[in-house]
Amino acid sequence: MAAEPTRVLLLGGTGEALALARALEAEPGLDTVYSVAGATRNPRLPALATRRGGFGGAAGLADYLCRHGIACLVDATHPFAAGISANAATAARTAGIPLLAVQRPGWTPGPGEHWHRVPDTAAAARALGDEPRRVLLAIGRQEVPAFCTAPQHTYLIRCVEPPERAPPCAEHLLQRGPLRYADERALLRERAIETLVTKDAGGAATRGKLDAARDCGVAVVMVGRPPSPAAAAHTAATPAEALDWLRRLQDRDDR
Repeated sequence: MAAEPTRVLLLGGTGEALALARALEAEPGLDTVYSVAGATRNPRLPALATRRGGFGGAAGLADYLCRHGIACLVDATHPFAAGISANAATAARTAGIPLLAVQRPGWTPGPGEHWHRVPDTAAAARALGDEPRRVLLAIGRQEVPAFCTAPQHTYLIRCVEPPERAPPCAEHLLQRGPLRYADERALLRERAIETLVTKDAGGAATRGKLDAARDCGVAVVMVGRPPSPAAAAHTAATPAEALDWLRRLQDRDDR
């Protein structure tokens, strides 16, 4: 008699999550549900069972895990989604199942790169200074309102969907990454950008903007990651590592 597949809940919304989900499409021993928070109206989705929206906090997520017989929870959310990761850690403990955190490393400045690191977007707005500057905001849409405290600057706001509130001198550039280095360099030059504000999201897919800023002499304000809410017992740096770990888990469950 064939063994039952191992049920997995994958909390996604990142490029790594999507890559892992697409790899899991061809894994018959793993029955995966892909979940996104719903902050983006048209997210990229894999050919897996999917769900959108929140769970109702850690308690709601734990209830979902138990009711649906989930054997493993994978947190592949954005490095800045600290609240979701905290709920995932609590829910996995409550349900008594393993948690795998897919944690891409942060960026490290290379030769010729001198970033102004700040702890949050409020500090990033202050770091821009009093003198008006042309600023590219590449931080997503949810934290754009923090820059309303610095209305003296001219902002080009790059995001997938427009923010609900923005500084008065702002233009929206609706784009979905990843973007090529050549395109990033052209954008910085054509718009005469003086400062790039970005989050330490890590990964190779969006590092082109940092390379372009270095080569164009654009200052970089780097928003640091929030403190990790809880240390996961199991971590993976890449989708390939995560897939290997899940295969080992499935093999163990089959014994």
